[in-house]
Amino acid sequence: MFDSMSQYYNAKRSRNLFNPHSKDSFSLSRSRIDLFLQCPRCFYLDRRLGVDRPPSFPFTLNSAVDVLLKQEFDIHRAKGEPHPLMRAYGVDAIPLAHEKLDAWRDTFTGVQYFHKESNFLIFGAIDDVWVTPQGEYLVVDYKATSTAERITGLNKPWHDGYKRQMEIYQWLFRKNGYAVSSTGYFVYCNGKKDVRAFDGKLEFDITLIPYQGDDGWVEKTIYALSSCLRNDVPPIQAKECDYCAYRGAAEGVLSKQR
Repeated sequence: MFDSMSQYYNAKRSRNLFNPHSKDSFSLSRSRIDLFLQCPRCFYLDRRLGVDRPPSFPFTLNSAVDVLLKQEFDIHRAKGEPHPLMRAYGVDAIPLAHEKLDAWRDTFTGVQYFHKESNFLIFGAIDDVWVTPQGEYLVVDYKATSTAERITGLNKPWHDGYKRQMEIYQWLFRKNGYAVSSTGYFVYCNGKKDVRAFDGKLEFDITLIPYQGDDGWVEKTIYALSSCLRNDVPPIQAKECDYCAYRGAAEGVLSKQR
């Protein structure tokens, strides 16, 4: 942890940044690809100049749900049987037992693919993978929230990021030579607010939401962000980027004080 924001940004600037003249491969995470899609300027400031967006507060309860779900599915993985949630939704598959699963789940390794044309090592950490009797992989992502409405689909604006996340994972597995279904699944845990008492525990409604992914955009995006990083001129900001709007407003006010 950092004691101050200045320490945080000094650490960010001291890391390995993209050097357009280097012949070494450059690691690029799934989340940074999504940052480029949100705002190319913020992406450029982060990966080329070392100035990231301010960090958000950690979602520790969401992380706890992720850990518990992984442990729960791992019990059925060890037995080679489907989880009851999979049975309830008629998913003909079992949790995949694979020697690389721990690495695929690790934030700093994940599922990796070296994209030779851009010289980028693309990676992303998954939550889970299920496998059908035909050997086809089903990418699975865990989500946790608390809302009054029952979650049965991905119909909110922020769900677009979830969909892209799933599609990058599917793309990574395909690039590694695995047979991957276009259908992925979101295990969505919705914290209940209508129980009579807390009693030291949270209760959840859990739904399984299928999603038909299309990773056709991934390769084109990699070429686009490669071009962005190799340009010495920062791109313009996205129209709806709150971070760029804040920076612009702050600079405008400060310039009047000079």
